[in-house]
Amino acid sequence: MKHPDFLSPGALVAIVATARWVEKKDLKYAEELLLQWGFKVVFGQSIGAKHHQLAGDDHSRAQDLQWALDHPEIKAIWCAKGGYGTIRILDKLSFDEFFLHPKWIVGYSDITALHAELHRLGWASIHGQMPLALRQKSEETALTIRRALCGETYAISWPLLEPSEDFSIEAPIVGGNLSLIYSLLGSESSFHGSSAASTQGKILFIEDLDEYLYHIDRMMHSLKRSGMLRGLKALVVGGMTQMKDHDIPFGYDPKAIILAAVVGQSYPVIFDAPVGHQKDNRALPFGLPCRLTLKSGQAKMEFYGPAQ
Repeated sequence: MKHPDFLSPGALVAIVATARWVEKKDLKYAEELLLQWGFKVVFGQSIGAKHHQLAGDDHSRAQDLQWALDHPEIKAIWCAKGGYGTIRILDKLSFDEFFLHPKWIVGYSDITALHAELHRLGWASIHGQMPLALRQKSEETALTIRRALCGETYAISWPLLEPSEDFSIEAPIVGGNLSLIYSLLGSESSFHGSSAASTQGKILFIEDLDEYLYHIDRMMHSLKRSGMLRGLKALVVGGMTQMKDHDIPFGYDPKAIILAAVVGQSYPVIFDAPVGHQKDNRALPFGLPCRLTLKSGQAKMEFYGPAQ
């Protein structure tokens, strides 16, 4: 998979809103951090715009993202806020100029729609925290975004809560928000929409927020029936945060639901990765090789810079 050039000092980073509206003053911390990292910052016209819940109507949000995609000097696009709305503009975009001037796209949650489209087109991207609320996240949240943008070697480690056999593989990592992955099934942007975008031979990552448990079950079974859960190298699960249930309990927690959907598969399923809608939301370079190791009660994902 191809990737944009990694960033060096003086690189221009655009902050645009593809989903819900956000005020520029709420992005001040992220702007200061980018400047501290040695980058230059430009804001799109979608920042501060408002159309109901969205950062402008679909046409204006698409136009703003298109401006950033086409801009020959912009080296990264940091999506300002998630929520909902990116999928509404996906079919309004052209990537012709992006292919001539590729740039990193950074975001998570609703931005999974963009990650999926880039995956289909054969380009790497960065699953990472949005600028909004970055100050409230862990120090590693921001640090891993910088490392991913600059192509530095780094690792994400976390304890395994249950015994596991030692395991080590290297494969690209893809995925994102489970609800968005589910919503893209059957479309050109589906992670199972073509051989180029297939999850086979890759590490699939999923996370989600504020969903009913039976919704998680429905989505996992849809992924299973689509064939998307076959042939993975591993399944990594991040935060399954603020899950909801009814007065009559569904009866299964997210872990049991996910494990039931992959019964019969030979790859490991690793839970509790520090990625997702939680304070510790570390960046994952999607589409690039990841070395995943399970050893001595620890899980580790390692990413390597261009010289490795």
